[in-house]
Amino acid sequence: MRLRLPEERPKEPPTGYKIARPVLSHDGTRAGFTGVSLGVGLPYGVLDEARCVYGRRHKAPHRRCDCGFHCVRDRSTAEALLCTAEHRGAVLLDVRVLGAYIRFEQGFRYARQRVCRATVPPCGCGAAAPLLADAGWGRPGWRVAEGVCGRCAGERHTVSVAEFERLAGEGLRMAAAPAPAGVGPSRGPGMPPGLGVPELVAEAALLQARLDWFQSELARFTGEQRG
Repeated sequence: MRLRLPEERPKEPPTGYKIARPVLSHDGTRAGFTGVSLGVGLPYGVLDEARCVYGRRHKAPHRRCDCGFHCVRDRSTAEALLCTAEHRGAVLLDVRVLGAYIRFEQGFRYARQRVCRATVPPCGCGAAAPLLADAGWGRPGWRVAEGVCGRCAGERHTVSVAEFERLAGEGLRMAAAPAPAGVGPSRGPGMPPGLGVPELVAEAALLQARLDWFQSELARFTGEQRG
């Protein structure tokens, strides 16, 4: 006797969460995402259908294969994946599970999905990341991007989060996660985190005092030389 899994017919598509890398097409006209494990070689759009990563002709998700889109049910579980070194530059996606799916203990493996929202993590310096810059690697035809602030973007090619949202289309909503408390764009290079306006004013006064001393010493030295 062949056992069959129970069938589910929900009134609304299940909601899930996953992490992914944002990607831009080589000509800069399209935007999408790519997975961080099995799906790293198959970029997908906001509304897309899964394909077997092994090139087999069966439809995803197949019971005897691990193909298909993957997501977890709890947001905190997906957020925890962003703590690992290899996933620090990934974005957090809120998705709708569409089509056939297989339910697991922590999530789903499924045929189609719609990415509803993408949250870009803070820049490596800790500030909010309103820009997406070329990460320096990618796949044929696609450049992987990472969230950066204006100061850390440097000379790299960048697009704003809003522009990426427009290129991706299909109703995607993107947002930059807020910077941790005490960290922001006002913090200059080499400055310790947590400096506010009073501390910066004090730093400026100290620098001005040192400059005045330097100028007085220089004037005294040049006066002695003339004498």
